[in-house]
Amino acid sequence: MPKVFYTQPDGVETVIEGGIGESVMSTAVKHGVNGIVGQCGGTLSCATCHVYLDSAETEHFPEPTEDEDDMLECTASDREDTSRLSCQLTLAAGVDVHVTIPPEQV
Repeated sequence: MPKVFYTQPDGVETVIEGGIGESVMSTAVKHGVNGIVGQCGGTLSCATCHVYLDSAETEHFPEPTEDEDDMLECTASDREDTSRLSCQLTLAAGVDVHVTIPPEQV
């Protein structure tokens, strides 16, 4: 099972085993991870699941689509080079994921 390492803005880390095919967002919401709201439920119509993906792990995921890129322009916290919407990051076998949660989502 892939593990997701969620780092809060204050540096506290939570590690959760996720299911293959689940998103980083749905895994966070299911386990009550603070800071990931997922207001739209993963339909790519909000930016409340914004995370900063570890730069060494970007190769494990497709580039953001045009829709995701547009939504990343609406984040409450500043967008960075590794900003992603966690609803668009799908867990795969053998791939652990490290994300940092920004200070604000809404």
